[in-house]
This record gives sequence, structure tokens and C-alpha cells, in this order.
Amino acid sequence: MNSLEDRLTRIEAMLAALMEVRQVREWYTVDEVARIVGRSEFTVREWCRRGRIQAAKKGSGRGAHAAWAIAHAELLRLQREGLRPASRDELSRIEASGS
Repeated sequence: MNSLEDRLTRIEAMLAALMEVRQVREWYTVDEVARIVGRSEFTVREWCRRGRIQAAKKGSGRGAHAAWAIAHAELLRLQREGLRPASRDELSRIEASGS
């Protein structure tokens, strides 16, 4: 009987995770976007900082520093079209470093 309860618990956990992803929100945190697109939080923060995805700094209520927030429409655009092109400054920096 325990194995049936264990299986039901796992199924409920998977359904909860699926509902979290499917729930449409106006804004997403870096952590949420990272989980949805399968990348690390660091990578998503870098995309925000470099303008590769459109994001806004919003007060998080957890200290003096604002956190990046990504709009639902931008998340959909990212999934559909990918990253925005690199800026000229970023391309120049890459060329100067020899990468």
C-alpha cells in the first residue's frame, strides 16, 4: 500500500510543478525564467544585464537592491524567437577580447 501512496505523492508533485509552469503571470523572476527555459539563473541575469532579453529592475522587498523582472510577453518572445541580437558595444568588447 505504501508504494501506491508514494506514487500518488510523486504524481501530485509533478502536477503541482506543471501547474506552476502553466500559470500565466504578468512578471517572472530570473529564477522562474531560468527554470522555464532550462538555463541557469546567472545566464538569465546576464541576458537581462546585456539587453539580450528585455527586463526591468523592480523592487523585490528583500533589501536595497532591485531584482530583474521579465514580462510574460518577453518570455513568450524569447521562447518563440530566441535572444535579441547583441549590442554593438557587446560585439566590440567580444572582438577586443579575441573571443
